[in-house]
Amino acid sequence: MSKISWPTKKLGEICEERKEKNVENKNLPVFTVSHIHGLVSYQKVFYKQVHSEDTRNYKIVRSNDFAFGLPTKNTLPFGYLNSENEVLVSPAYIVFSIKEKNLLYPRFLFYLFKTEKYKWRIIEIAKSQSATRHGLPLKFSHLKDIQIPLPPFHIQQKIVRLLDVVQSAVDVQEKIIETTKELKKSMMADLFKYGAPSFRKGRKLKKTEIGEIPENWEVVRLGDKNLFEIKLGGTPKTTFQDYWGGDIPWITPNDLSKLTTPYIFETERTITKKGLEAGSTLLPKDSIIISTRAPIGYVAILGRDMAFNQGCKGIGIKNHKKVLSPFLYYFLLTRTKQLHELGSGSTFRELSTNDLKSFLIPLPKIEEQQEIAEILQTIDQKIEIEKKKKTLYEELFKTMLNKIMNQEIDVEKIEI
Repeated sequence: MSKISWPTKKLGEICEERKEKNVENKNLPVFTVSHIHGLVSYQKVFYKQVHSEDTRNYKIVRSNDFAFGLPTKNTLPFGYLNSENEVLVSPAYIVFSIKEKNLLYPRFLFYLFKTEKYKWRIIEIAKSQSATRHGLPLKFSHLKDIQIPLPPFHIQQKIVRLLDVVQSAVDVQEKIIETTKELKKSMMADLFKYGAPSFRKGRKLKKTEIGEIPENWEVVRLGDKNLFEIKLGGTPKTTFQDYWGGDIPWITPNDLSKLTTPYIFETERTITKKGLEAGSTLLPKDSIIISTRAPIGYVAILGRDMAFNQGCKGIGIKNHKKVLSPFLYYFLLTRTKQLHELGSGSTFRELSTNDLKSFLIPLPKIEEQQEIAEILQTIDQKIEIEKKKKTLYEELFKTMLNKIMNQEIDVEKIEI
């Protein structure tokens, strides 16, 4: 199949820079650009006002205008305005509009800039300039010579409709994931207060130091030597090569921060048996690992025997007939804020062994722990299924986007 050939024009021929400032100090919403969210309200990214109260120096962005921030070596923050009539952006941003509106459809150009080809072309252009402390410099003059493909206007619109369909599927999956996460949060609060559904009939609650719980539940400390063993990790000397690159996974807080499931199986770095003997600790499968330094509160269940560094602490379960790892894991998830607040230190916060030992947890009978854990594991499985669907849609979108914009797909032959 022969490659389609669309006519092209330089960006500077069909677009023009806009430098209009908010000189009248109009009360307009202030937006920012993100390589993830595009052109969005500051609150969506920063959750608070971080811009100046005086916005007279800010640039005005009008409907269908484009705004570019400063790229990094790997990201290209940009977006176009399709949700408001007028907003403001930082004076450091590039703002431009399409002057040849009959030649170029705004959302087509938006998708074009999202392709790998154009993303890296613009980043490379920025890299050739002198870097600033905020990022790679970028001006409209750097963009104006970029060649923009111009298929017939109705084809641009059709391309946008095709890509929007897939993007909407990604957005739907994201909403499902967020809704399921909220359900999980609500279910955890309910289960750790009222207990498992099968055990609730005729049940009364009692007030404890950890809040209201069923009256027949115990409250124990993680320092209870009959139930738990708190273990400390360590780091073998990094200069000894024969300590590293072995078969034993070695957990750091960074590994825990990247987890999307309760269980951890793999780590960025591994150590050898010599490395373990020289400077770390082996924690058995089904133990709990928790980050206790920079940051505090990431929790996981070990899917296999693993070692860990001094930024984590291990909670070994000594009596599996009284404590289930998943039950303990889910309860600790509901208490990450309290765990963080227990930490102390001026340079960085750390949760000490004594603080961890003093931490209180509820303890129902093992059968009830099992039911609670199974309910929450089912929700986690649902979240993982939806994440995989989202990933598939994202990969489909990326493939379609790049193939269409590289003119490898004849869009006219596709029926919508």
